[in-house]
Amino acid sequence: LFLATLTYDTLRFEYEDFPETKEPVWILGRKYSVFTEKEEILLDVTSRLWFTYRKNFPAIGGTGPTSDTGWGCMLRCGQMIFAQALVCRHLGRDWRWIKGKRQMDNYFNVLNAFIDKKDSYYSIHQIAQMGVGEGKSIGQWYGPNTVAQVLKKLATFDTWSSLAVHIAMDNTVVMEEIRRLCQSNVPCAGAAACPAMESDVLYNGCPEDVGLRERLTLWKPLVLLIPLRLGLTEINEAYIETLKHCFMMPQSLGVIGGKPNSAHYFIGYVGEELIYLDPHTTQPAVEPGDSGCLPDETFHCQHPPCRMSIAELDPSIAVGFFCNTEADFNDWCQQIKKLSLVRGALPMFELVERQPSHFSNPDILNLTPDSSDADRLERFFDSEDEDFEILSL
Repeated sequence: LFLATLTYDTLRFEYEDFPETKEPVWILGRKYSVFTEKEEILLDVTSRLWFTYRKNFPAIGGTGPTSDTGWGCMLRCGQMIFAQALVCRHLGRDWRWIKGKRQMDNYFNVLNAFIDKKDSYYSIHQIAQMGVGEGKSIGQWYGPNTVAQVLKKLATFDTWSSLAVHIAMDNTVVMEEIRRLCQSNVPCAGAAACPAMESDVLYNGCPEDVGLRERLTLWKPLVLLIPLRLGLTEINEAYIETLKHCFMMPQSLGVIGGKPNSAHYFIGYVGEELIYLDPHTTQPAVEPGDSGCLPDETFHCQHPPCRMSIAELDPSIAVGFFCNTEADFNDWCQQIKKLSLVRGALPMFELVERQPSHFSNPDILNLTPDSSDADRLERFFDSEDEDFEILSL
């Protein structure tokens, strides 16, 4: 129950339920003060795309469910974390949604990628049907790892966003693997603007100008998802500081997680509480209006966000980051390395330059929809997140 008075037109929000605290509020890499920036906090939250249960959408697979109430909450959380990546990619982290204000075309392009119909890139229809190939029947609950794997596959068809999606398994992020993924097969935008690498000039008989080569190496924007298990039945409190730091990084996409039937999209924290968007509201499916324009108000949460104690977080989560450029990725790596020096913060995952020798075939992390990857991924899907190596103190 929110004891909040809202007047949307002026975007003035009094959140009586938001703690009056000197502690900063962190939302996806942005720091706010409750005392001086209440409106900015809520505007930032409202601007995130909010996906909830829907009813009366076209039947999934033609004859399947027409609502995802009761089973689709983790799929909706997957949509929310991925939508945040698309917003950063096409609109920028500082973009804001204001009710009634005309939005740019790219905003509607992002929103349309998630609408409840079979031909949207990341619709509930696509996620549910792609999951079938991974042993999940339509209407079955997903864990954070499964939804991450399915979104990675769907992203390969989204040529508009042209994302490199990497899922770091076994609590290990391999930098070399990510660089290879982000620098591979990037088509040049116009041959003249992007001379062929082979024809790089030799300066005074020396090897090619390294700086020039770096500028010509295009980088696919990276969505990095890291499925983790931070304890057995409850979160090990030694990870809490590290988890908080993830929300402080400018590359943060937030965290998806939760127990069966109560998945949430966590976007920040204040004090010892996580701030999240909750998909557990059933709204009617949205159809484009007569003008072909999509009514979008129900895709933005216009009340103060939900909060819960960090200690209540289910230990099975997936943490997300977005690196638009190679510099963003290098900066992220530096921040993760610094984090390992913070006292009282146990690392949630390991960052390594190269694949450790005990890893399997490196190609497992560079899957495309047409490679025969089902067998290799079987252990991830069958175990549904129960199989993660438990990080011990």
